[in-house]
Amino acid sequence: MKLQTLVLSSIALAALSGCNQPAAPEAPVAAPTDVAAVKTPPPQYPIELACQGIGGTSTFKVVIAATGKPSQVAQVSGSGNAQLDEQARKAVEGWEFKAATRNGQTVSTTIQVPVSFNPPQPKPDECFAVEERLRRGG
Repeated sequence: MKLQTLVLSSIALAALSGCNQPAAPEAPVAAPTDVAAVKTPPPQYPIELACQGIGGTSTFKVVIAATGKPSQVAQVSGSGNAQLDEQARKAVEGWEFKAATRNGQTVSTTIQVPVSFNPPQPKPDECFAVEERLRRGG
């Protein structure tokens, strides 16, 4: 019995001695980052629409893939002009982003993006030729 008690005491002592050991360091967890625009050139603004004062804002729901490229672009609201909406969609589809990260890994993220067309003030000089051409029906 004394031998059995001695063995159990030794096992308990060995188990408790590990409690004073420092824990193995955990791998640092990288802070999450949000998606960031890298290259977002404005859409083509058809000069005829700009000269006529036609503008508006198109809004899109955009899925940014882990590669930083838009993988899905869906229109949420339109500008009121189909041609402007199409130009906005084409521009957004070609944009580049720095992908969001979670735990140090790039991840897909969904964002909403407004694209605005604001008629220039004052009108550019080329509007006079455009207006003349429109008046003549061409």
